Amino acid sequence: MSIRDWPDDERPREKLIERGASALSDAELLAIFLRVGVRGRSAVDLARDMLKQHGNLRTLLGLDQAAFCATHGMGMAKYVQLQAVLELARRHLEETLQRGDAIQSASDTRRYLMTRMRDHAHEVFACLFLDNKHRVIQYEELFQGTIDSSSVHPRQVVKRALYHNAAAAIVAHNHPSGIAEPSRADELITVRLKDALALVDVRLLDHIVVGDGQTVSLAERGVL
Repeated sequence: MSIRDWPDDERPREKLIERGASALSDAELLAIFLRVGVRGRSAVDLARDMLKQHGNLRTLLGLDQAAFCATHGMGMAKYVQLQAVLELARRHLEETLQRGDAIQSASDTRRYLMTRMRDHAHEVFACLFLDNKHRVIQYEELFQGTIDSSSVHPRQVVKRALYHNAAAAIVAHNHPSGIAEPSRADELITVRLKDALALVDVRLLDHIVVGDGQTVSLAERGVL
């Protein structure tokens, strides 16, 4: 049976308009993105097949070009469309922080950093540079590889803070293992960065460790 033959309150598009996007299942949201199914399978059926094949929505949306296009019913046009949608979502989160208001919500900041960093296959160290009202000036990824005391250079962080004329900063790095628990090395880096930035009157507000679906604040742990 075609989706057009379903009752109105079961069709994904009509259901979204009537009840809001949050009322839809992953398969229903994905079906709206797909728009059409394949021979013998509706868009919702195809979406369910894809989720079953890849395990969950995050894994599916994180597929590289070759893997995505190898999925039944998918092709280059859908892959390009998906990447555009994902980038729009990332930019929306970024503009939430950069629209001119001072950072009011730690949860917004953590959500943004998680979106930007959790899917990296390697460790990345990044900085959010802020003005004196704690408005975001710029997000930059500064170091890659194993994040330890020898690979994170406070001098470079200070240099970029001065370049942006920042008054404060939030630093973050991801743990590709998915476990956000900070290490002793993470604590040592935090103290070094705090001391180095203080020399140029830039306040380090936090160091956030990003895992898979979770973050840990070293400020809340008492390191700052």
